[in-house]
Amino acid sequence: MKYKSKEIKLFIDFLGMTLGSLLAAFALQEFLIPNSILDGGVAGISIIIHKLSKINLGLLVFLINIPFIYVGYKNLGKQFLLKALYSIALFSLLLEMFASSPALTGDPLLGLVYGGALLGIGVGLVIRSGGCVDGTESVAIVISKNTSFSVGQIVLLFNMIIFGTAGFIFGIDRALYSLLTYVITFKVIDFVSEGLTQAKEIMIITDHSDKISNLIYERLGRTCTIMKGSGLISGKKDIIYVVLTRLELPELRRIINDEDNSAFVTVSDISEIIGNHIKSTKAKNTLKKKRKITK
Repeated sequence: MKYKSKEIKLFIDFLGMTLGSLLAAFALQEFLIPNSILDGGVAGISIIIHKLSKINLGLLVFLINIPFIYVGYKNLGKQFLLKALYSIALFSLLLEMFASSPALTGDPLLGLVYGGALLGIGVGLVIRSGGCVDGTESVAIVISKNTSFSVGQIVLLFNMIIFGTAGFIFGIDRALYSLLTYVITFKVIDFVSEGLTQAKEIMIITDHSDKISNLIYERLGRTCTIMKGSGLISGKKDIIYVVLTRLELPELRRIINDEDNSAFVTVSDISEIIGNHIKSTKAKNTLKKKRKITK
């Protein structure tokens, strides 16, 4: 039964990635690109190169994403790699399929509103299913772990550079349209996927706190706080507290399902984080020292 439930979950994930990739590609080719409005991230870079060189947009999206996917694989695991490759390859293919279709509107205002909304729904569905059509977020997670910047701030800075380049090449009005599209898309992604870069507070009640907290650190680079608790019926339990981003939740679910599927887990939104959090490289050295002492 457990095996079947995993198969069903995987099928639903791939269905979500398929539908999301379809909507995202449709939004770009039918609303945004015909009006010279850019998306952010790898798609934005690819559109600029495509406009200047006439190289196939789908091919550019796939090739430029490869190094970003590799970074995501090294930090988020094999399942992320599988889903990312599928969603990006499908997204790239669909971009080429829709390229020959006539634009639905030549009005840039209508293009940015409807294109931005559809793009947000599509990307949100892909992310919710554990995939991605733009690998820059996975790189932003890695940079965020080693700096004081949040994932959202890094992605925003990256996109500001892209939109600034677009303004220089295509005109300031197209850069401003692209910026508005980004705002709409990001808000819709936030609604669909429960927050692309929003911090999540995780509480895990388990009997295997050492093993789970070590795996969280090894796979996600996040340190945990372990507290002692006592259930009314279940007796003594350990409580793991950790803060993750939305993109890291699928990997956490895999850890829990593989190591302790009887654990009780709650996930909550966080509106603000004050102070340094899980981004110090000292944590790794501290963990190694503790393991040596234990041995």
